[in-house]
Parts: sequence; C-alpha cells; structure tokens
Amino acid sequence: MILSAILFIILGILIKYNKMYVLIAGYNTMSKKEKEKYDIDDIANLFRNVMFGMALLIISGYLIADLFENENIKNFAFWTSIIIGTLYLIINSKS
Repeated sequence: MILSAILFIILGILIKYNKMYVLIAGYNTMSKKEKEKYDIDDIANLFRNVMFGMALLIISGYLIADLFENENIKNFAFWTSIIIGTLYLIINSKS
C-alpha cells in the first residue's frame, strides 16, 4: 500500500514539475491544434493535487490501520482513494 502512495507522489511530481504530460492519457496523441484548446498547466496542477491527495489518504489509512490493528482500514483507504481520485480527475479535467 505504501508503495502505491509513493508511486502517486512520484507521478504527481513528474507530471507537474517535469512536464511529463505523456503520462496524461490521450494528451500525447492529440494534434498540436487540439492541445492548444487545453490549459495543460491547470490540468497538470489538478493531476498533482489529486495524486498527492490519494497518497495522503492511503498513508493515513495505513497508519490508522496499524494504530487500531485492523487490516480492513488499509483496504478501505486504498480503494476509497482510487475511486474518489479517479472520479474527481474525470469530472474536473474535462473543463
């Protein structure tokens, strides 16, 4: 679980600060004219924030699960972060 959180942090950093927009599905296959329609900096900010948020939720769930000695909390935090993060990206990246 912690490796997933670390991966999300790395992806957020790569997309935002290293401008690795190829990690954003579909962006690298757009024509230059299509790419001009989108504010890629705003989209990169959105991806970074969501990736960091997902990582924070996973890490929090991991720590709380250890505190209460309940493995179900880890799974709940992981899947909740995936579902909410994905839906949030889909809804807010369309603008």
